[in-house]
Amino acid sequence: MAAPLLRWGCPGRRWALVWIDRGSRLRSRTPTLPTTERTRGQSSGTQQPLHTAQKSRKGEHKWAAVVGLEIHAQISSNSKLFSGSQVCFAAPPNSSVSFFDASLPGTLPSLVTWPSCFGPMAVYHIILGTSSRGSIFNSWQPGSERERKEEVLNRRCVEAAVMTGLALNCHINKKSLFDRKHYFYADLPAGYQITQQRLPIAANGSLTYGVCIGKKQSQMAKTVRIKQIQLEQDSGKSLHDDLRSQTLIDLNRAGVGLLEVVLEPDLCCGEEAATAVRELQLILQALGTSQANMAEGQLRVDANISVHHPGETLGVRTEVKNLNSIRFLAKAIDYEIQRQINELENGGEILNETRSFDSKLGCTVPMRDKEGKQDYRFMPEPNLPPLVLYNSTSLPAHADIQQVVNIDQIRDMLPELPSTTRERLIQKYGILPEHSFTLLNEVGLLEFFENVIKETRAEPKKVTNWVLNNFLGYLKQQHLAVSESPVTPSALAELLNLLDSKTISSSAAKQVFEELWKGEGKTPAQIVSEQELELMQDQEALEQLCHAAMEGHPQVVIDVKEGNPKAINKLIGLVRKASLSRADPVLIKKILEKKLSS
Repeated sequence: MAAPLLRWGCPGRRWALVWIDRGSRLRSRTPTLPTTERTRGQSSGTQQPLHTAQKSRKGEHKWAAVVGLEIHAQISSNSKLFSGSQVCFAAPPNSSVSFFDASLPGTLPSLVTWPSCFGPMAVYHIILGTSSRGSIFNSWQPGSERERKEEVLNRRCVEAAVMTGLALNCHINKKSLFDRKHYFYADLPAGYQITQQRLPIAANGSLTYGVCIGKKQSQMAKTVRIKQIQLEQDSGKSLHDDLRSQTLIDLNRAGVGLLEVVLEPDLCCGEEAATAVRELQLILQALGTSQANMAEGQLRVDANISVHHPGETLGVRTEVKNLNSIRFLAKAIDYEIQRQINELENGGEILNETRSFDSKLGCTVPMRDKEGKQDYRFMPEPNLPPLVLYNSTSLPAHADIQQVVNIDQIRDMLPELPSTTRERLIQKYGILPEHSFTLLNEVGLLEFFENVIKETRAEPKKVTNWVLNNFLGYLKQQHLAVSESPVTPSALAELLNLLDSKTISSSAAKQVFEELWKGEGKTPAQIVSEQELELMQDQEALEQLCHAAMEGHPQVVIDVKEGNPKAINKLIGLVRKASLSRADPVLIKKILEKKLSS
């Protein structure tokens, strides 16, 4: 088997792209050693699969689906988990790789240990700090401030894990352990990943999310259990070049800190899974622990799916790997559920295999057969001592606050979470629950909405209607983000003020909004003045227009007087047309009713 070849690119610790032979890459994916059922990248969570599926019984058509998720979120940090290499999306290939990231012989995780003087037992603690730059080969001297600041476990990653665990109602373990998860692949040069299999940093939590039910799309709260949250290293990235039959390896991502959130198999369809992941994404973004941008690979999801008849044992699961879009996540799960049902009803069997989702074809396809099942041979990480955390009661009296993580202190720093924000919006502005979900689900939309509220006299319900229908509708039509909108919150607030003061009509307001969307820099007042869109204020002129409409359509007048109240809408429309939509329909109706009753 051809070994991966590392090439030295240029000075400054920059690694050139690594190539490996396509044949050896494929063979490395399917080892023939006797192993367990897990595949590369799988963690400990979710269902325990059977080896073979029960065939469906004739006449029995009820199926239940079981879905569990493993979610990998990249921690928002300037440097990696155990090295000082910088984290930068879209950096040149292999430009942010330390010797430890490349797993050169003799390198160790970038941390030091400090003998505990806080108790009778000789326990070693990981020294925490903000890892930035520095060589992992620097020798450490007792009391060396330089080493203690640079060569440490990334404090930011630990705090992010604790904060995420608290926000997800998890129990935070004051002592957690690091493990090695072994598998062999070119983008994992060490041959193992540092993770937390036995005793993770957080466990036994829950995530509440809302699903739409009924024709009115009302929200119903559901909860999925969280098995554990663990700190771990990310792997590198394999870039497959099918044209040249080779694979290039970029190690920029190798060693980046990840939070793996393992959900219990409490979900039953693609919509539930997508909603739960979106809620988690909002929580991570609110906390600032991860940007959770799926387009940049900062949030990736593996879905474990099986089907069974209610009351029977769970079926054989398949795993769909590396789903990087919420929309694709829902489609992949729903497709895989239906594929398994069809297979069983036709007398087939479900293989315990790893699959990927082909977004172009809209289906899942096999990635590895069952010869490739791997035994990850989890073992304690011999180079890392336990990670010890404290709370306010257990914190030693003379502890250096820069060297410990206080769980209670992090709990006090928790920001407003999405669920609390929705409740506040409903109570403060009187908006519908489903509208509160929309405001939070669109990035930047809530901030836009609240900025408009601050600058307008219009009622919150009217602001909500304009933001969710007009503003958001234009954004979706042109595939723009809120930050790319040509209409600012101040401009929309001014437009709503003109509408609220009855300076313009609703139809005129929509015309003004169209002009604002062109981004020509004009204010709503300027557009109204230039296009003469102000409502007619001359009562006598309005009465003349109403009189002309009645004289020109006597049959409509007769219909109204004979008891058809809807016929008056015809007259209102005629008057508005004659006034070039500058007449207030409410005022027109009052004048017409007065004239018709006389």
